[in-house]
Amino acid sequence: MNVVKKRALITGITGQDGSYLAELLLAKGYDVYGLIRRASTFNTARIDHIYADPHDKPPLRLIYGDLSDASSLNQALRESQPDEIYNLGAQSHVRVSFDIPEYTGDVTGLGTLRMLEAVRETGSKARFYQASSSELYGAVREVPQRETTPFNPRSPYAAAKAYAFYLVANYRDAYGMHASNGILFNHESERRGETFVSRKITRAVAHIKYGLQDKLYLGNLDAKRDWGYAPDYVHAMWLMLQADTPDDYVVATGEMHTVREMVELAFGTAQLDWQKHVAIDPKYFRPTEVEQLLGDATKARTKLGWKPQVGFEELVKRMVAHDLEQVRRKVEGHRERANETRSD
Repeated sequence: MNVVKKRALITGITGQDGSYLAELLLAKGYDVYGLIRRASTFNTARIDHIYADPHDKPPLRLIYGDLSDASSLNQALRESQPDEIYNLGAQSHVRVSFDIPEYTGDVTGLGTLRMLEAVRETGSKARFYQASSSELYGAVREVPQRETTPFNPRSPYAAAKAYAFYLVANYRDAYGMHASNGILFNHESERRGETFVSRKITRAVAHIKYGLQDKLYLGNLDAKRDWGYAPDYVHAMWLMLQADTPDDYVVATGEMHTVREMVELAFGTAQLDWQKHVAIDPKYFRPTEVEQLLGDATKARTKLGWKPQVGFEELVKRMVAHDLEQVRRKVEGHRERANETRSD
C-alpha cells in the first residue's frame, strides 16, 4: 500500500527557521518545497547539507519565486501542490527596517497578502502558517504578553508584521482558511544571521578569543528579551498546522534576560572579561526602542502540548561553542596555507 506523503512549501527556507523547519518536516516524511529568490549569488548555506539534485526528485526541492511577485507565488503553489504552507519569508531585521521601510512593508506585509491571495485564487486547501513576531507588542501594554495583549508596534518591521497578522485572521474568517499566526518571541541558534545581536555577540567572542578582534560595539545593553532556541520554535509551527482548528499562539519561554546578561554569559563561557572588550555605539540604538518583551505561552502549552526544551544558558553556550569551533578551523586553515606557502 502506497502512503501518500504530505507536501509542504516554505518561504524563507534559506533562513535560520526555514532550514530547521525543512529538517523537521523531512524527518517526518514530508516532501518539502522551498521558495528562493533568483539572484546573482545563492544564500543556501543553511540547507546545502540537505539539498540534492532536483533531477533525482529528492524530498527537498527549491522553486524560484519572490514574495514581491504575485505571479511567481501562484506558480509555486501550482508546482508544489502543498498540504501545508509556512510563510517565513520577510525582511526580518528590525533595525534595518528603519533604513528600508518601503521594502520591508512590501515584502513583510504585502508579501503575506500576495501569498494568501495565491492560496485563495488557486483554490488550494493548504493549511497556512504565518511567522508573526513579538515585536508586534512594541512598547508593551502588559507583562507578560499573551494572545490578547494589544499590539503597539515600534518599527516599520513590526508595523508590517501587524498588517500581515490581521490579514491572516481576516482570510481565516472570510474564506474559511486553516490559517494560523505564530507570535514567536526571540529565538536564536548557531544558524542565526550574523547581523542579529545574539550571533553578533557570540561571533565576536570567538574572534576575540583567537586574537582576530578586540572590540565589540553594541547598542542598548538593558533591552530585555525572551530568548528561546529556534529548533524548539519550528516544532511549534508544525504543531499549529496539525491542530483541527486554526488559531493564533504566543511561542515563548516565559523568561526574560537583558542583552547585558547574554554578553556576560557568552564572554564568560570563553573565559573572557566582557568589560575589556565591549563598547557602546549610539548607531546601534533604534529610533524607537522596545525595552522589554516577555511571552506567556500557556495557550501553546495547553492546546498544542508544546514547551521549550533548551533554556537561555544552554542556548548561549551552544552558540559560543559553535562559533569558537568555526573560528578555530579558520585560524588553523590559514596557518596550514601559510606553512604550505613557506615550504614552496
